Amino acid sequence: MNLLSTLFPLGWQHYLLGGLLIGAGTALLFVLTGRIGGMSTVLSSTWSFVVQRPFFQQTRFVSSRGWRLVYAAGLMLGALLWWQGFAGGAPQNTSVPVWQLLLGGFFVGYGARLGNGCTSGHGICGLGSRQWPSLLAVLTFMATAFVTAHLMARWLV
Repeated sequence: MNLLSTLFPLGWQHYLLGGLLIGAGTALLFVLTGRIGGMSTVLSSTWSFVVQRPFFQQTRFVSSRGWRLVYAAGLMLGALLWWQGFAGGAPQNTSVPVWQLLLGGFFVGYGARLGNGCTSGHGICGLGSRQWPSLLAVLTFMATAFVTAHLMARWLV
């Protein structure tokens, strides 16, 4: 068994295609509109519809929430079409308990707000627009991931 089939038992081509589509979509959004398509900002701007706290009522959220909702709907529609067309529409299952998924989602959301964007937003949109804070954020994320993976591998063996 070679390294690629060990690392990617379901194949690597769909990951490459997905990455190219995400990169093309965010680049197209930026080139055509000058807008940066980070998803954590989509979440905050969506909350501005229902939460009146000053953070969510910032002009950058309120003024952009319309196009951001359309952007998020397009991403969800694209994922649905991909799932139906390429994944065969088969239901996906996980053995992770729901409470762990919710807790993980909370921490990811909190971290995204704390880091002024999510890991993929900094990596795709931030690096793509040559933002220095995003480079520092991505280097921090990657270093933390490497250390965590190394420690977990030692702990689990």
